Amino acid sequence: MPHATGPLLTRDIAEAMLAAHRTGAGEWTGSLDLGRSIDTVTLADDHWSWRDHAYPWPGNLRDRTLYVLDGDNWVAVSRYGRSLIKLVPTDWGPPTFEIDGIKMLVSARISPIDDARQKVALVAPRGKSVLDTCGGLGYFAACCLESGVAQIRSFEKNADVLWLRTLNPWSPDPDAAETAGRLHLTHADISQAIVDIADASVDAVLHDPPRFGIAGELYSQVFYDHLARVLRRGGRLFHYTGAPNRLTSGRDVPREVARRLEKAGLKTELALDGVLAVRR
Repeated sequence: MPHATGPLLTRDIAEAMLAAHRTGAGEWTGSLDLGRSIDTVTLADDHWSWRDHAYPWPGNLRDRTLYVLDGDNWVAVSRYGRSLIKLVPTDWGPPTFEIDGIKMLVSARISPIDDARQKVALVAPRGKSVLDTCGGLGYFAACCLESGVAQIRSFEKNADVLWLRTLNPWSPDPDAAETAGRLHLTHADISQAIVDIADASVDAVLHDPPRFGIAGELYSQVFYDHLARVLRRGGRLFHYTGAPNRLTSGRDVPREVARRLEKAGLKTELALDGVLAVRR
């Protein structure tokens, strides 16, 4: 799907433009693509104009919500299928997303992009072939591209998350000229698709699965054996785990993951909020 090019509104941005208009200002300067660029908006009584297109003033907007224009109406960037999936603005610019109200990316203490950049650096992607198992909004892929990756294969199971990517200016577009064909994004379940990936065909793996209760198959010994199989000797893997249930049950998910990866033939160490592993 092609990426959208229209403006994205939040309640704060809409209120700032309206406040400028009420003071008699004919223009407002700010970002309508979540901090990717700064533009000057022309303000009128019945509309405002951005990049040579006129847009209607919005009605009441909710907090923590992004809006796009659908016909004549501003609608929230969310979908409800099997679950409610919503693109959520952050203080940093790059948005996070929620599934049934559960935030899928960190954003309280660090930008989701900066967080991804730290994790991607652990596998040193420059000049390498990388497998991105659970693509999400594509921040791992974006950081690999900026780091000079040779090729990145990214998989995403959820069609609604892929739709969010087309509306998020921070999500890399596989068809954009600047990616130079290096990003290959596939709508598929990696727990099944990995069977068809050739042995020792990737230099690095980035594995950021949903929590265990949602996608236990992505924490299984069978899946970890496949990750080890497709990874070349000496190749690096970063597995995001967080620390779920540690306070309530005493369960240590990072060390459980590390033990399974060791059994699959990788040497492991705890790193950031996950496990860094190297293929022996």
